Amino acid sequence: MTNVLQKIVAHKRQELAANSNQIDELKAQVLDIAPPLDFVAALSAPGVSLIAEVKKASPSKGVIREDFQPIEIAQAYKAGGASCVSILTDEKFFQGHLDFLTAIRAECDLPLLRKDFILSELQIYEARAAGADAVLLIAECLTPSDLQRLHDCVGSLGMTALVEFYDYENLDAVLQCQPKLVGVNNRDLKTFEINLEHSGRIREEVPNDVLFVSESGIFTHADVRRLVDWKVDAMLVGESLMRQTDIVVAVKNLLGNS
Repeated sequence: MTNVLQKIVAHKRQELAANSNQIDELKAQVLDIAPPLDFVAALSAPGVSLIAEVKKASPSKGVIREDFQPIEIAQAYKAGGASCVSILTDEKFFQGHLDFLTAIRAECDLPLLRKDFILSELQIYEARAAGADAVLLIAECLTPSDLQRLHDCVGSLGMTALVEFYDYENLDAVLQCQPKLVGVNNRDLKTFEINLEHSGRIREEVPNDVLFVSESGIFTHADVRRLVDWKVDAMLVGESLMRQTDIVVAVKNLLGNS
């Protein structure tokens, strides 16, 4: 199978080259907006907290939700009991947009994560200007030095970095950043195959004082109970919730609050 991640990153670099002259304007914009919300604190309650994802489509599944109303979806997530909201902003591969994040920020007071393939400081400033409180950094997309540099940039803006990885060989680079929030993707971004037990194995290698997020392949409350057994602190769930007619009920069922 073609390495999907390499294809996405190559296209993202083309996008960044076209927009590189915007960073000074963005730096000025972030000076005039409210400080970011505390993403880590929102996930620190007992049990497995939920980062619920606003996600229209994916490269592997195509369109996930035809009736796609980002603000209504985010509000439903909050009503169901989600702690934070993740917004896909990649346009070409996930049919997302940074405007979705801006619109949700205006109507939702939960901490927000920009989920994209972040390769430069420009995207971090874009996220902050749009109202994001956190951004995703994917170790598989970055060299260890770039991961550290971007992690430092996120921190300098008072934001939280969700530092994600899949390959065990990237664990050292991730922990070198001294992150507050680590995510393990149960989906291999090279093949898009999913194995929930991947989180259980990696959790044993991450210090207990680092908040641990399991991402992908979480569909039922039975899955959540497995995460509890593995001492996972939070989960990021998108597709299984986005496919439901009643998102509020779906969130409550997932959390075991129905």
